[in-house]
Amino acid sequence: MRSNGAETCRGRERIEGAELCADPDVEAVVLALPCHGRFALAMEAFAQGKHVLTEKPVAMNVGEVEQMIEARGDLVAACCSERYRFPEGAQVATEFVASGALGDLREVYHRSFSPAGPPPDGPRPEWRLKRHLNGGGFMVNWGCYDLDYLLGICGWKLKPQTVFGQTWTIAPQLASHVPEGSDAETHYTALIRCEGGTMLKIERGEYMAIGTEDAWQIIGTKGSLRLTMLQTKPKQLIFDEATEEEGCQSRIVWESDEEANVHLVSKGPALDLAAAIREGREPSTTLEKALIVQQITDAVYASAASGEAVSI
Repeated sequence: MRSNGAETCRGRERIEGAELCADPDVEAVVLALPCHGRFALAMEAFAQGKHVLTEKPVAMNVGEVEQMIEARGDLVAACCSERYRFPEGAQVATEFVASGALGDLREVYHRSFSPAGPPPDGPRPEWRLKRHLNGGGFMVNWGCYDLDYLLGICGWKLKPQTVFGQTWTIAPQLASHVPEGSDAETHYTALIRCEGGTMLKIERGEYMAIGTEDAWQIIGTKGSLRLTMLQTKPKQLIFDEATEEEGCQSRIVWESDEEANVHLVSKGPALDLAAAIREGREPSTTLEKALIVQQITDAVYASAASGEAVSI
């Protein structure tokens, strides 16, 4: 895999990077550029028979993801939103949930806030909080990681049906922290009802007027699993189990004193794509799985705009 900034013509449309996609020595491409420029390049890559790893969010909206799935054919394509499921703690959590130890799942949630700091020394990326460049704001910048992480740990068995959400842009007194003209959210919350009644609750914010918070939990009828996403200290998975004889008892089911598997977070998606190509298997997060994340994301924005729950 290698990068190329050349610009060529294909049909009537000029696509930056098309020369890379046409190179016969290139087998796969990584689309690590802002969201508004990725869809055309992904479609070009598929047309040229290249496997694709796209940065997150997978696309600007559901319609683009559906077109990518149709164009992919037998090629391998994945989204980098999977990166936080490669470290050991996430893999152990996935196996623990799959074992059935939690019973029937009732709630899956996270609540993560980052407080506002001092004004930045340098300019912020223009694309990050502008809808026309990124498809959204903090929801697509971090929410896709959150959803991929929780849905993946639950084995992608949660089937979202109804979404009720709200988003907020940066507080007026902190406007200098973001580029002028930013119109996308820095804080979002959503309640997602899944098939069978399991509730998926997500809440995250940056530049917040609140102290740091970070809570992750999967709650079932038999027990609950407390976990973290970023492998922060202490690195533990805690199982709270309720029995008739002893009531609720807590125990550590996994812990690690090692530093976070940074290389698995940063390189995991590319390594997984390469292995999937060579082994003839699906990558960790296929376009079909990324579509579920995008469906929830689009529904959160639609619900926030209308004030009503939205069906997927």
